[in-house]
Amino acid sequence: MVSPNYKIRTLSRDEINIATDWAASEGWNPGLYDADCFYTADPEGFLVGELNNEPVATISAVKYGETFGFIGCYIVKPEYRGQGYGIQIWKAGLGRLSGRNVGLDGVVAQQDNYKKSGFELAYRNIRYEGVSGGEPAKTPEIIKLSELPFDVVEAYDQPFFPDNRTRFLKSWLNQPESVALGIMQKGKLSGYGMVRSCRSGYKIGPLFADSPELAESLFVSLKAGVMPGKPIYLDVPEMNQDAVALAENHKMKLVFETARMYTGVFPDLPLNRLFGVTTFELG
Repeated sequence: MVSPNYKIRTLSRDEINIATDWAASEGWNPGLYDADCFYTADPEGFLVGELNNEPVATISAVKYGETFGFIGCYIVKPEYRGQGYGIQIWKAGLGRLSGRNVGLDGVVAQQDNYKKSGFELAYRNIRYEGVSGGEPAKTPEIIKLSELPFDVVEAYDQPFFPDNRTRFLKSWLNQPESVALGIMQKGKLSGYGMVRSCRSGYKIGPLFADSPELAESLFVSLKAGVMPGKPIYLDVPEMNQDAVALAENHKMKLVFETARMYTGVFPDLPLNRLFGVTTFELG
C-alpha cells in the first residue's frame, strides 16, 4: 500500500536535473543540456513523486500542440520499486495527457505493462554505438543550420512529428556543445541533423533526409564535427532499412532498443526519411 505521505507535484526547472541524473544512472546517457530543452518544451510537463519529501519517482508527460503528448523519464528509485509509487506517478502522467494521442519509447521488457494502459506497438527503435571522428562529406551542399531562417528548418521538421514542437526545437538546435547541419539541393533544404554532447560521448538526433545518400553525407559530417575517438550514438527506427544499413555500414553496434508505442492512431510519419530519432525522452 502506498504511504499517505507520498505526494506528486510538478518539478521546477532546477529540479528537472533529478530526472536527467536518474536517467544517466539507468544508463540512458542523456545530453548535457537536455534539461533546458525539456523544460522549454513544456514547463509543467515533469512530475516527481516524493515520500516524506524525498524524491522516489519521476515521469515526464509533455504536451505538444493540441493533440499529442509524450511520456518519458519514467523512473522509480531502485529501493522503492514494486511498492506502488511508480504506478501512481504513471497514472498522474497519463492523466495530464488525457484526450491526446500519447507516444513513448519504452524498454522492450515493459511492453506488456504499457499495453495494459492502452499503448500499442508501432515499431522498434534501435540504438547504435560507433566512434566519432573521420572526414566530413566533401560537398558544398552542407551548411550550418544556423545559416537558415528557423522557419525554414521548422517547416522541414514538421512532417516528422505529430504536432507542433516549435519551442522545443528552437531550444534543441541551439544547445551548447552541439553541431547542427543542413544539406541543400537546388536551393532547398533536403535534410538536417544535429549532434550533441552527452554524459558519455555524443548522440546524433535528429537525422532527417530526403534520401539515404543525403543522410550519409550529414552523418559523416556530424560525426566528424565533434571530438574524435569518443562514443557516438544513433537511434534509428528499425522499419527504415536504409537507416539500419547506414549504421551497420559504419560498423556501429546495436547496444539498446526501445518499443515506440502510441495510445491512438499511429502518426503517419515519413519513416523512410527518418534516419535518427530526436530523443527517446521527448519523441
